[in-house]
Amino acid sequence: MGRRWRDGWGTLLVHGERGDVPVPLEIAASYRARTKGLLGRDAVDGAMLLTPAGSVHTFRMRMPIDVAYLDQGMRVIAVRTMKPGRLGLPRLRSRHVLEAQAGVMAGWGVRVGVRVTVEAD
Repeated sequence: MGRRWRDGWGTLLVHGERGDVPVPLEIAASYRARTKGLLGRDAVDGAMLLTPAGSVHTFRMRMPIDVAYLDQGMRVIAVRTMKPGRLGLPRLRSRHVLEAQAGVMAGWGVRVGVRVTVEAD
């Protein structure tokens, strides 16, 4: 699963109890895109995948966000909601991080142990 993505758009598929839930996805794979992340936005449609990434921060963020840490096999290893101005602790096995508006990940079925896949456009 050593897949390398490019900056762009795609679909996140959450493989949960409700079947496959498709979520619009923005992919941030370059250093520049990962560094910017969701900074300066008031909302996000869907989710953003930061790859590779082991931790995130919410300094200069305008909104609280849900953060899901993914391992090498794209399995969720932790989910947190972070308020603006926080520093997230690095997760040892995290290879990718999903960010979305606070409160939406639970509705998609994103929780520890769930696997996700990415379909890049």
